[in-house]
Order: sequence, then structure tokens, then C-alpha cells
Amino acid sequence: MEGAWLEVTLPVPAEALDRVCETLTANGQTGLVIEEEQEFLRFLEQNRQYWDYVDEELSARMKGASRVKFYVPDSDEGRKQLQGYLKGLECYEPQMVSLREEDWATSWQKYYQPIPVGNRVYIVPEWMRGLDIPEGRVPLYLSPGLTFGTGSHATTQLCLEMLENLVSPGDAVLDLGCGSGILAIAALVLGAERAIGVDIDPKAVDVAYENAAMNGIGQDRLTVLAGDVLSDHVLGVRLGRGMNKIVLANIVADVVIPLSGVAGRFLTPDGSFLCSGIIEGRQQEVEHALTANGFEIVEHRERNEWHAYRAVLKR
Repeated sequence: MEGAWLEVTLPVPAEALDRVCETLTANGQTGLVIEEEQEFLRFLEQNRQYWDYVDEELSARMKGASRVKFYVPDSDEGRKQLQGYLKGLECYEPQMVSLREEDWATSWQKYYQPIPVGNRVYIVPEWMRGLDIPEGRVPLYLSPGLTFGTGSHATTQLCLEMLENLVSPGDAVLDLGCGSGILAIAALVLGAERAIGVDIDPKAVDVAYENAAMNGIGQDRLTVLAGDVLSDHVLGVRLGRGMNKIVLANIVADVVIPLSGVAGRFLTPDGSFLCSGIIEGRQQEVEHALTANGFEIVEHRERNEWHAYRAVLKR
């Protein structure tokens, strides 16, 4: 069926949730939706003003739940991709439901509400444009696409909190593994002059440009490229050697570690490398890689067993 998608759900024990997410991300599936009962109940409480009633059927379905969801095309190619994404997770039995594209898109709208992050950013779903923006915050409008990045995960929030304290007018920013473009776009709405995003997933290009357009940002300020900066030297030249005040990498430890070996070449001498997506237990490896590749760690943040770092080049 044209325009159809498979919604893939992995029920997992709460204690295995972070490991499953890290494995899926390392396998190339970065568009994850995480469902936890406590997060769901917290969502209901924080957004009670939007609800006339509580959906009892939905509440019952979420009881005791820890689930990871993602989407692949409902096609032979999509099912082939699915096999690769689930490598190393064969002990979990995926549940699959076929959705039309419009059903997949609107399923997000039932849950997604504005998210204040840090002191300055206010992430707003584009279908809620027009809501009042709290004083002192800048709106960042997003719509979930094929490549996710909605700002709800701790790793993204940690990056945004560090970013808002660093970005200044006129800055150039590079986002390695940009996904939906949320970090690069945030840098621009916070005052950066220009940004480049790069991702190994070609779908990220269109999604990031669409999200940028929602914020009044055109391709004169944001450039999004598809490719692997670790292996494509021509791509590396296009990313601005020695020209970026901030380089971002919100991925996983297994990618941040090799990126630490190339990130410095894209930074200005006084620039900062912000890296996140590092699960508890891997932070020492990342710290060692950063220092071994000429960085000094000047900030370390942790939330919900995820770690993020700000590092600068040693003088």
C-alpha cells in the first residue's frame, strides 16, 4: 500500500530500556519513541489543562509499560532494514502494525506538548503555533518526521542547555549527526549566523530543511548534507575546517569516540565541542578519547544515566 509504514514496537523491561535504545541507535535507527508508564503519567499531570478526560483504555495499555517504537516503510526494503535495526536484540519479539502515512503522523499529536528546555528554549509542535511563548524564551517549532528529534530525550536537552549558554551572534555551528536538525536550528534561533548539519541518513536532509522552514530559516543560513564525515574526506572539507565556534555530536558513545578524533579540525581555536548520547558506563571511554585527541573537558552534565560533555582544544 503506497504511503504505508510499519510501526514496530519492542516491549522491554524497564532496566533494559537504555541498552535497547543504544543498540537500535548504533544499528542506524535514530527515530525512537520511548513509552514508559511514569513518563506517561507525568505527561498527563503536566498537561492536565489540555484534557477533558483521561483515556482509561490508554492508561490501561500504558500500565507497567516500557516500550520502544520506531517506523520503517511497509515494504520488502523496509523489512530488510528492520532486520538490521534489530541485530543484537533477537531476544525481543517485535510487534508490528501497518499504518497509513497520515495515521502515523497524527498519532504524535495526541501526546506532544510544548517543552521548555533550559532557560531560553521553548520547543513547540508546529500544529500548536500561535500559543503564547513564555517571556524570555525563544520558540523552536518542530514536526516529527521520518527522522525523529523532538527534544524530549535527556541527551538532546543536555545539549540544548549547554548550547544556549555558548551561542553568540555571528557564530558558525556544525552538527554532526543532525537527525531532525533540532540542535542546528536551535543554534540559529538562539542567534548563530549559520549552521551546517550532516547525517548518514539521507532522509535527514529533507526533514531538517522542513523543520528549519517552520522557524523562518532558509538554506542561506542552514546547510544539511548526507554522508559520513569519518570516511568522506571531500565532505569533511565542506564542513568548514577551523571555522566553527561550536561542534555538536548527540549520537552514541561508539560514534562520539571516533568523532572526537576529527571534531577538533572543524573548530575555531576558542571553540567548543559538545557531545552527548553517552549512556552510563561508557563515560570513561569518551573522556579518555576526548583527552587523547587534544581536548580538555570543561563541563560534564548527567541526567537519567545519560552523560554530556563540553570540551575545548588544549592550548
